[in-house]
Amino acid sequence: MAVNLVNVEAVSKVYGTRALLDGVSLGVSEGDRIGVVGRNGDGKTTLIRMLAQLEEADGGRVTHVGGLRLGVLTQHDSLDPAATVRHEVIGDMADHEWAGSAKIRDVLTGLFGGLDLPGFGQGLDTVIGPLSGGERRRIALAKLLIADQDLIILDEPTNHLDVEGISWLAGHLQSRRSALVCVTHDRWFLDQVCTRMWDVQRGAVHEYEGGYSDYVFARAERDRIAATEEGKRQNLMRKELAWLRRGAPARTSKPRYRIEAANELIADVPPPRDTSELMKFANARLGKTVFDLEDVTVQAGPKMLLKHLTWQLGPGDRVGLVGVNGAGKTSLLKALAEAARSQGDVQPAAGKVVVGKTVKLAYLSQEVGELDPNLRVLEAVQKVRDRVDLGKGREMTAGQLCEQFGFTKEKQWTPVGDLSGGERRRLQILRLLMDEPNVLFLDEPTNDLDIETLTQLEDLLDGWPGTMVVISHDRFFIERTTDKVFALLGDHTLRNLPRGLDEYLERRAKVVAAATPAAPAAAAAKAAAARPEKSSGDARAAKKELQKIERQLTKLSDRETNLHAQITENSTDFAKVAELDAELRRLIADRDELEMRWLELAEEA
Repeated sequence: MAVNLVNVEAVSKVYGTRALLDGVSLGVSEGDRIGVVGRNGDGKTTLIRMLAQLEEADGGRVTHVGGLRLGVLTQHDSLDPAATVRHEVIGDMADHEWAGSAKIRDVLTGLFGGLDLPGFGQGLDTVIGPLSGGERRRIALAKLLIADQDLIILDEPTNHLDVEGISWLAGHLQSRRSALVCVTHDRWFLDQVCTRMWDVQRGAVHEYEGGYSDYVFARAERDRIAATEEGKRQNLMRKELAWLRRGAPARTSKPRYRIEAANELIADVPPPRDTSELMKFANARLGKTVFDLEDVTVQAGPKMLLKHLTWQLGPGDRVGLVGVNGAGKTSLLKALAEAARSQGDVQPAAGKVVVGKTVKLAYLSQEVGELDPNLRVLEAVQKVRDRVDLGKGREMTAGQLCEQFGFTKEKQWTPVGDLSGGERRRLQILRLLMDEPNVLFLDEPTNDLDIETLTQLEDLLDGWPGTMVVISHDRFFIERTTDKVFALLGDHTLRNLPRGLDEYLERRAKVVAAATPAAPAAAAAKAAAARPEKSSGDARAAKKELQKIERQLTKLSDRETNLHAQITENSTDFAKVAELDAELRRLIADRDELEMRWLELAEEA
């Protein structure tokens, strides 16, 4: 029977006149992997802070099992600015100790790209004080993951991680034995990692079995059965469920609800987008040309990012742009935006960008633009225009669009200066859409947005007839809103990826593997494993191959022992340790292949 690690009994928490949590009772047991969702401001962070006993409840109590080893990642780290990365992450461990730990090597490689911390001037000896918020957050996450815990509590762990980093973190958490409670707006991550969901809303916490996909179905089913007044929200949830069931069948490998019920629920829900209809609208609004790039070179200062790029971005194209940090995603969008704003007068370092005459571009950058803090929300939107045509016959007033983006009638009269970071981001997107652009560039649009707002934004974009390019680390958002994925892999080119983000991660894994020379022993073992099988009816041949594989496995075992010794000996040479560690991983994979082949032959013999 699983041990109960944390118990929450009738907990209440009030801020001002608002009850964030009202008589909430729940628990966390060994092996639990819980995702926490809800709108910004509804109490997600407050709930997990009380779970961690970082904040006291106004009523009720929170108890921990005796001796609980607890790790917490908050949105604001407590790192010592005068300390080095080594001091905070590795502590007092000698170099040969931490370099000999597969776990520590895995965390450093997964979060920083290598044991020498590429991107940090002094590597592990870099002082923390001058580092950016994103860099500090990765350091805090590494420090937490290297330690041993019974329970890990994470508040927005995917912030400041790229697609590769998020994929690594999901795999790492899946392999840990620790219980997990995680607040995140990354829906792909929730589906990969979590087996239960807590939905925080209106002072209560609703529990659901399964990951995000299962939660979407269960909540839509609950709303349907209850016939709630919130028809608009229910329809959005059903629409998202339809996309999950039809467009991404592999998203969850263990459906926990009857497929018949899910299909019945979405029977009358059309696909999220009518692509052919949108293309007609886009062609009518944009003509044949949007952006044509001919032999273009993009630079950031002296650094070459893209060269000899010929690419056509056409009317109605919905493109997801992914790539390693620093490969040039944002620089490419900026180059196109400068050409559009100057009507083609400003061109990149080399080549030519042809801009369609009817292009009206809206560019959502990563920075939240400054607005007059004394303006009310509705006034800030109305300064752009009073009404907006969203395509397909959908016209809204400024107030209606505000409501769709979560600004209630009361909230619309809040001064901009009193808004949270997430609310300002929502307002920024809202103002862009009010200007009726026909081309949208969205650079990390999901930053600071809760899941409900993301769902509403996706719904608006479904009917938006224009050309769109999205840069995002949010895999779910890219898959949900775009039809094509292009990647910048750091080789100065832009590549179309027909299989989307799965293909991107596969290509990146090959690039990383190719960066380290192949181990001779591993290569020999792989060649032996790949050799054509002897006739299954020839028992003597099978026994002969068995003996050969046993000799190879013995050699691999000796090589593995030798590699561990070399890692310890070279513990201060991080480049060497990284090379040896990569060789060790390949050797283990090759050994696993040989062992599987040995089992097959043993049955034949």
